[in-house]
Amino acid sequence: MKDDILIDVSRETIVLLQRLGLLVEKWNKSINLISKKTVPEIWNRHILDSAQIFYANNKSFKKWLDMGSGAGFPGLVVAILAQDKKIGGETVLVESDKRKCVFLSIVKRELNLNLSIINNRIESCDRQQADVISARALADLSSLLDLSFNHLSDNTTLIFSKGKSWKEELVAAEKTWNFRWEALTSITDAKSVVLKIGELSRANY
Repeated sequence: MKDDILIDVSRETIVLLQRLGLLVEKWNKSINLISKKTVPEIWNRHILDSAQIFYANNKSFKKWLDMGSGAGFPGLVVAILAQDKKIGGETVLVESDKRKCVFLSIVKRELNLNLSIINNRIESCDRQQADVISARALADLSSLLDLSFNHLSDNTTLIFSKGKSWKEELVAAEKTWNFRWEALTSITDAKSVVLKIGELSRANY
């Protein structure tokens, strides 16, 4: 069952995730946060899909950088689950759309979450030196690696949701980047993966 991924969290955390879903549904009527057709499937399509990104990281972190956070997936879910696991660390959400940042700030306040919100394009942000960098439905893999490169620390793990064309994107990215990778089958879509990448460097020509 998909919900098994959350089997070891507290009841209070489940309630926070449910409240997040309700806030997204409420604000989606005035701000285009998620596709309207996915609103009835917020729990599976967005919350559980984001939770698996959190659990793909198997180590503690000082800073988790979520690029192009949009409605807060996976960034808000990461902050909620990190709080549940008491693993510390700061979650930083970067989003260029000012209205979406207002929404993220509302959720931060209402759910009392430990996170920072940067209203900017990721390529214009100060260097973050993040331990974990995530993104969901933001760009192709080569572009994601380029966007991430300036924000790496000594041992950064990159975690990206990728659809059915992930293998083609991987081949394209390997032309300009060196990295190790692991593909975890998505619990919400058998054709998709959660791609874990480490040891990123530019390929030598």
